[in-house]
Amino acid sequence: MMSTAISRARLGAVALLLATAVACTSRVELLSALPENDANEILSTLLNAGINAEKRANKEGFTVNVDPSQVASAMSALHAQGLPRDPYVSIGQVFRKDGLISSPLEERARYLYALSQELAFTLTKIDGVLTARVHIVLPERIGKDEAVTPSSAAVFIKYRDDVAVDTLQPQLRKLVSNSIPGLSADKVSFILVPAAPITRTVTPAAQNASGTSGAMLALIAGLALVALASAGALTYVLIGRRWDRFLETLAARLPGRRAKSASAEAQ
Repeated sequence: MMSTAISRARLGAVALLLATAVACTSRVELLSALPENDANEILSTLLNAGINAEKRANKEGFTVNVDPSQVASAMSALHAQGLPRDPYVSIGQVFRKDGLISSPLEERARYLYALSQELAFTLTKIDGVLTARVHIVLPERIGKDEAVTPSSAAVFIKYRDDVAVDTLQPQLRKLVSNSIPGLSADKVSFILVPAAPITRTVTPAAQNASGTSGAMLALIAGLALVALASAGALTYVLIGRRWDRFLETLAARLPGRRAKSASAEAQ
């Protein structure tokens, strides 16, 4: 009986560990090699959208994992919020020394790209701005007899619908015009687009995933109860045997018991 109880306890513990391992590995990798700030922003967006997501660290950075049935919903939610963000390239990275001599045209292209990157990065630091792009045109003389093309800039901003970024146009115009040589404020144009609001929608796939998760939790709970019951049975058997031995020993030491034993031996 005791060996049977021990076998059941071991079986319950093994089954519980296997079910827990399956539950922990039932997610797929959505994004990888992310900086921690980007991973936190993505995780927050997914959780607010009602998507079951988690963040994990590895050697390359951070990964964000979701349930397999929610991959499409997760990608849609991130796309609506302009995530993941494009990598930022600083002026130092654009103009790093690589041992090659660049032509004036290449240097100009690098300068324009670096300047637009710096401005876009600054604009994304404003609360509510999800994505920013800055397209710059610097003065350039096409021909000897042609007038110089004046500086201009076009700014695209995608922002959260709950933040009134469009009311900041005067400040944004001043920021951009003062950041580009020879650019007047009236030559800066804006296109401000509100992002689609985050909605917590439950798709059939998500409902199925929820049902599957509930079934998995029920299975784990059942296996845990089996393991506890097996452990309890084992404890009961061990304690019961010790108690029986104790009672037998105690009865053998009683005077009446000894007298009966002696008379029985004499007969």
